[in-house]
Amino acid sequence: MRIAITSQNFRTITSHAGKSRRFLIYEVEREAPPNEVDRLDLPHGMALHDYHGDDHPLFVAGLDAIVTGGAGSGFVQRMARHGIQVLATSETDPLVALRAIATGQPLPPPMPHEH
Repeated sequence: MRIAITSQNFRTITSHAGKSRRFLIYEVEREAPPNEVDRLDLPHGMALHDYHGDDHPLFVAGLDAIVTGGAGSGFVQRMARHGIQVLATSETDPLVALRAIATGQPLPPPMPHEH
């Protein structure tokens, strides 16, 4: 399973998935530790909030899911159109979240989103 983590600092799971330009990409298998295989550090204008093409790097990365601290319904729907599940959580440690996903454990729900 290939999973992206929204991480503006490349250390923790961060919110606002549609505005994120930094992603950690992991390969996750049930019996093995998560393996970081790539990092995306996209230039300005490439956040999904701003970019509207179907050739976005996230869409061609072969992702099964994106883990984020929060995402709007438009982001979730757009990812679903590309076969990518969005998993929002209040967990901030990428490895803890990925181990939970690999073993079928639920993630803690995300913090409420305020405008």
